[in-house]
Amino acid sequence: MLSRRTFFERTRQGLSGVALPALLSVDTAAGTPGGVYQPRAPHLRPTARNVIFMFQIGAPSQLDMFDPKPELNKRDGAPLPQSFLERVKFAQIQDKQPRLMGTPYKFSRHGESGQWVSELMPHTARIVDRLSFVHTCQAEDTNHMFGELHMSTGWRRFGRPSIGSWVLYGLGSESENLPGFMVLRSGMHPRSKGANFGNGFLPATMQGTPLQDSGSPILNLETPPGFEGESQASTVEAINRLNALRQSETPDPGIEARISSYELAFRMQSSAPELLDLSSESEETLQMYGIEDPGKPSYARNCLLARRLIERGVRFVELFHGDWDHHTNIYKRLPAECQATDQASAALVTDLARRGLLDDTLVIWGGEFGRSSVAQKSQAPGEPVGRDHHVDAFTMWFAGGGVAGGRSIGETDDIGFDALTDRWHIHDLHATFLHALGLDHKRLTYQHQGRDYRLTDIHGTVKTELFA
Repeated sequence: MLSRRTFFERTRQGLSGVALPALLSVDTAAGTPGGVYQPRAPHLRPTARNVIFMFQIGAPSQLDMFDPKPELNKRDGAPLPQSFLERVKFAQIQDKQPRLMGTPYKFSRHGESGQWVSELMPHTARIVDRLSFVHTCQAEDTNHMFGELHMSTGWRRFGRPSIGSWVLYGLGSESENLPGFMVLRSGMHPRSKGANFGNGFLPATMQGTPLQDSGSPILNLETPPGFEGESQASTVEAINRLNALRQSETPDPGIEARISSYELAFRMQSSAPELLDLSSESEETLQMYGIEDPGKPSYARNCLLARRLIERGVRFVELFHGDWDHHTNIYKRLPAECQATDQASAALVTDLARRGLLDDTLVIWGGEFGRSSVAQKSQAPGEPVGRDHHVDAFTMWFAGGGVAGGRSIGETDDIGFDALTDRWHIHDLHATFLHALGLDHKRLTYQHQGRDYRLTDIHGTVKTELFA
């Protein structure tokens, strides 16, 4: 039971500034939030404060963009060796004798570091000295839905918190007027839907908040027709007083979170539209990202919004974009996807760097797994081939947040099938992401159903070679 003094102190703090005019006049720059979003100290000295994860759903083909294999090109059309066939994890290929498939795209070395990038990604090629490529990432599930879950939550089934939720739980937020974990989507949405940014068994305030492509930027945020500002403020004040009374009788973190959510929602009524208004951005910046119409939803626009979110103190920003699932007609569909994303992805890194934000922001690019070095024949007669899913070795790249630029980590075999060195399992990726933020993946735990859970379960090794 709370004391009377504690009750009134909590009530005073919880309802301070609830009047609508004051809330709407709050400066939208990053501030110091309170309550459930209060920033918390990390376990270790961090190299990054924020994260932008550009999740390329559908599995980009590393063999056509970042991991050249001359031997695979030489053996194009040859049968896959029996030693591979006996243990392969194909998702869809049913051929008893699948054949190797090289790439038609030219690879060149770029930057002072001499990183290999194909002609499909010319803008990424220009920033390779800021990037570290990891070519030996490994997943477990060849199914998109569960592969997405594994990359997003560290678990191949529904119900676990997403990585963004774990980060927000561990560090809190530095944004006063926006949620600490924001989600932007373009193209195809994830197959496992909101579970990719859900809070699982963590408090509800830790879930990601998606921005909508059209209409209200955030669902249920706009004031209903017929409600005046003073009326709305009075309603929220009354609700929060009732919540505070209940909290005094039955202390519950959920009630405190509800009070904070009402207050944050008030502030977001002005901060969310301001965030989406790109009129303050220069024409040069819009052109750099490849944004032709600032009001039209696109991956490029989302990349610029990600930078604006980081500027406003948002801790974790996740961009979902698809579809990279090229089982058929890959040599028509893949170039189109690269063209839609390459310029904006590179522009985001460049823009963060020139504004002094890259040093504190860990930028991640990659999908749930990669694509295979053998051809997948279409079931439809005459339709061009594609590539099936591949979990044993795929490429992701990283920038900022203490990452050493210009590195190529991990080596795959001559046909790009197996990782030969420096295998990075998804649990290792997660442990390393958290380490950059100063969070020890073994200490970041939450008790649920009688046991302590963590993002990496009982696995994970921090890959320190990623950092300078």
